[in-house]
Amino acid sequence: MKKTIAMLPGDGIGKEVMQGAQEVLTVIAEQFGHEFIFTSGLIGGSAIDQRGIPLPPETLELCRNADALMLGAVGGPKWDGEPPENRPERGLLALRKELGLYANIRPVKAYECLTDHSPFKKSVLDGVDFVIVRELTGGLYFGKPSERSGKGGAESAVDTLFYTKEEVRRILTAAFEMAASRRNKVTSVDKANVLESSRMWRETAEEVKAGYPDVELEHMLVDNAAMQLIKNPAQFDVLVTENMFGDILSDEASVLTGSLGMLPSSSLSLNGLHLYEPVHGSAPDIAGENKANPLAMILSAAMMLRTSFGMEEEANAVERAVQLVLDAGKRTGDLAFENDHPLTTDEMIAEIKEGLADDNAILHIMEAYA
Repeated sequence: MKKTIAMLPGDGIGKEVMQGAQEVLTVIAEQFGHEFIFTSGLIGGSAIDQRGIPLPPETLELCRNADALMLGAVGGPKWDGEPPENRPERGLLALRKELGLYANIRPVKAYECLTDHSPFKKSVLDGVDFVIVRELTGGLYFGKPSERSGKGGAESAVDTLFYTKEEVRRILTAAFEMAASRRNKVTSVDKANVLESSRMWRETAEEVKAGYPDVELEHMLVDNAAMQLIKNPAQFDVLVTENMFGDILSDEASVLTGSLGMLPSSSLSLNGLHLYEPVHGSAPDIAGENKANPLAMILSAAMMLRTSFGMEEEANAVERAVQLVLDAGKRTGDLAFENDHPLTTDEMIAEIKEGLADDNAILHIMEAYA
């Protein structure tokens, strides 16, 4: 199978972890007889440095001509002096809007071999395997007006939380579809006791629920959801919520795994052109030092193989290689204890590639004796 993948390394450690994903995908292509064509584009701060804007038109065109997109990370203090409309993050927001990337999917899974690295007790982490579905193209981040006015004591600011009912229905439907292929439970998170937009959200959730009789629906206020993610995270299957709530809750949930460096994500469109990226940021404090954990980016590549290309066996191979390496006690600095000798980014990438080779050999042996 031949596929074109647009690679957008972005800023900071984005470049380093993206290299790892490309190397792993190259191994997968060789093992399974595929051809992956990698194209590269500028986004975020690197685009501002070279083109003066966070999302150049040639990057957008490159993305539209691809079969799937991979993004490293954007942003950093280097660009704090840029005007708000030209910050690195605006490149990602514009990409989501232009390509209709309306649903962010963030799986949260507690690896048993990493429970010692989580601040939570093992009893809290047992059975944690859920997905956060976050709306991406509406809400406070895109609503108008969004502005400041006045000076001194008379200065004021306004942001607008705006959703259409169809936008809400679209994201809720995605959540119910996902729950129907998992454990048949949707937790819809809102602030319906205060916000009119949340009351519309809750009403729409009930309407969508009517089309999924086998899926349980529960409503949960966002403040309670934040508490339950810490108190009893194993209760969740699929959480669905609006843009800002999802942004906050998904970062909170990342603590369960012990490191942001372990969490992949995907951003889905209705036309089948999806984007895959790690949950972590650009980590400018360690950029260029060969210290970044590439596993979230590599696991995002596995999500791409499965979701965009229908390559289930290939995705499973990548995920098994990650599990193999973690079970062997291999760790980058974010997951290492004080007296450990952490792997560099390059060393972890090499371990995953070796794990793929070992896994491939095991599969062939099993097939020979089947």
